[in-house]
Amino acid sequence: MSGTGVDVSAEQGSTPVTIFGTTYHLRGEGDGSYLHELAREVDRRMREVAEATGTADTLKLAILAALNITDECLRAKRDPASPDEDPRLGRFVALIDDALADPGCRPSRAEDGRADGAA
Repeated sequence: MSGTGVDVSAEQGSTPVTIFGTTYHLRGEGDGSYLHELAREVDRRMREVAEATGTADTLKLAILAALNITDECLRAKRDPASPDEDPRLGRFVALIDDALADPGCRPSRAEDGRADGAA
């Protein structure tokens, strides 16, 4: 396999993963735990689609799950989350705002002469 990505292979050095009841042997760059994480996410998405649609056809489920995952990825690329949409990001913004409001945490300026900003 050249470049990056995941390859399905039964060759030695592959990582076995199970997605929707079927075992696949994957090869990819890096740690096998990442391949397991990918497989768990695909499995989760397929199960969500199966529950929502009542469909048992694994090919249809895989395609619908792939469309959902791709939609999510494209939306994230086109419109990154704002602090209001992502609770973690909102917490980080609040922490930064609190730190900036605290006079003891203000960054020093070179012209102040002291690292703590005092004259």
